[in-house]
Formats: sequence, C-alpha cells, structure tokens
Amino acid sequence: MSEAGNWCLIESDPGVFTDLIQKFGVDGVQVEEIWSLDDDAFANLKPVHGLIFLFKWQKLETQPESTSSVLLNPPSTLFFAKQVINNACATQAVLSVLLNTSHEDLKLGSTLSEFKEFTAAFDPNLKGLALSNCDIIRNVHNSFARQTLFEFDQSAATKDDDIFHFISYVPHGGRLYELDGLQEGPIDLGEISEGQDWLNKVQPIIQQRMLQYSSGEIHFNLMALVSDKKMMLEREINKLEGVAGSEAKLAELRQAIMDEESKRARWREENIRRRHNYLPLIVNMLQMLAKENKLLPIYNAAKKKALEAKKFKPAKGKAA
Repeated sequence: MSEAGNWCLIESDPGVFTDLIQKFGVDGVQVEEIWSLDDDAFANLKPVHGLIFLFKWQKLETQPESTSSVLLNPPSTLFFAKQVINNACATQAVLSVLLNTSHEDLKLGSTLSEFKEFTAAFDPNLKGLALSNCDIIRNVHNSFARQTLFEFDQSAATKDDDIFHFISYVPHGGRLYELDGLQEGPIDLGEISEGQDWLNKVQPIIQQRMLQYSSGEIHFNLMALVSDKKMMLEREINKLEGVAGSEAKLAELRQAIMDEESKRARWREENIRRRHNYLPLIVNMLQMLAKENKLLPIYNAAKKKALEAKKFKPAKGKAA
C-alpha cells in the first residue's frame, strides 16, 4: 500500500464514528452500535442507511461465496474506492455508506460533496488514491489518534498479529452491496425485492460471516449509520404538539430527547479522554514517588502480586 502520510488506527465505537462524521461536515445522521442481528435490534434505529462491520481479517479464511460477484465495472452511481493506505479502512467504510446514501435526512456537506463530485469519473484505484491524498479527510481521521510521548515503529503486521478490518453494507439502486476496499470491486449480494427491507437480506449474510469464527471468540463489531435520533424525535414532537390527547406521548418523546442528549454528552467526554495524553501526568507521578523513595516498594509489591496471580492463571489454550 502507498504511503500518503500516516493514518492512525481508529477505535470501533459509535461515539467516535459519529464525531468523525460530524467533523467531515455531515449533518442529519449518527452511528449506533448493533448488539444483535434480531429484527428488534434494528426496530428503533430505522431508517438504517448502511452497516459498518469490523471483523478479524484472516488471510487464509474461506472467502464468502459472494466474492464470485465482484464487479470490476461497478455502476457509475456507486462509490467504491480501493484501499491503498494502511489504517484508512475505518474512514473508508464510513465514506462508503455516506457517499452511497441519498436519503433526505442526510446532508453531506461541502467537503464530501466536492470530493464525491471530483472523483465521480475515477476508477476504484484512483478513488482510493484521491482519498488517501485528501488532506482534509486525513486530518479529520488522524484527529482521533491517541496522544503519546513515544514514537512507535510503524512496521507491517506479522502473521501472529491480530488484524482487524472494516467493510460496509449498503443498499443502492435496488441491490445490496458489500464494499470492501481490499477487494477489486464492490460485491453484488443480489437484488432487493420490491417492498423488501434490505436489512432482512443482509442479516443472514453477516450472521454467516460471524459463524466463521470459533465459539467464544469475539472478533467482530457491527454499527449502523442511522438518521439523527434527536432530529427524528423533534420531528415527532412537532407533529403532535397541539393534538388533543397527545400529552403522554409528548412526555415520552421529550424524555427520549433527554436520554439522547445525555448519551451524546457521554460520547463527548469519552472522546476527550481518548485524545488526552495522560503520559506526562504518569511520568510526573512516578518521579514524585521516586523522589520520596516510594516507587521501588510499590513496584516490588505489584510484582509480587502479579507473580502470585500468575500461579493461579490457567495455561493459554487449556481449560481451567
């Protein structure tokens, strides 16, 4: 892959992805985590514009049967970019949903609208190169890097390292697509029948992918790009205000808005903590402890505790 500037790893978290989207200048949507593939898990999130799936990438894994439907000449209206830069797959998966969504709730904003227009005639490889060299997109992506005092070696992952990868699932033009920047093109997962909810079509596909992993292993995470929940709740309130007998429902909606605002405040706090560099504080604390001759006793006590705990820890790969 090319070296169009370093791209950091991004945590798979709905608060991070929602903030990422907003920093791109997009309005009217947010990201929610999906804990189950049951219909009930999606019921309160609709409309769902696309899914972002994180999984443990396995080089020798059995490829889904759908790879036989890789489109080397995708529809001109479908945005698909090859991934040409390491660690960019999170932003690429987000953009794959945003740039293929035409719902009235989504306001793409000038940055992504101009990028989409600029790359419209590009092939997937050129789209990937354009993405990796877009300073605005890269800078927003890297604003979510964890702060550190140290420079780490950016060497390639070895065969023993766990590698995780983001892909997207989107409905587009009456068909369902899997968009994976490591593939040669979008994967056509078939037609979405008239009146069919596209989520009913994608659920068994994701379920089958999850079954590739051993029982008890968690190597995946699923998030949905949905319409802004607060905006939708306010829309419902506007419809009901002044309607006789709607007081109970209005109270319920207002409480839901308060819950949503609390969640967003929590997301903001968590994102601030993610970006904050705690190492100077830790170093100063260690220096103070050393100055007061307390560091070595604390270290020895912690080491002793760790060794004692290790005695009772079962060997890796064996039952306790």
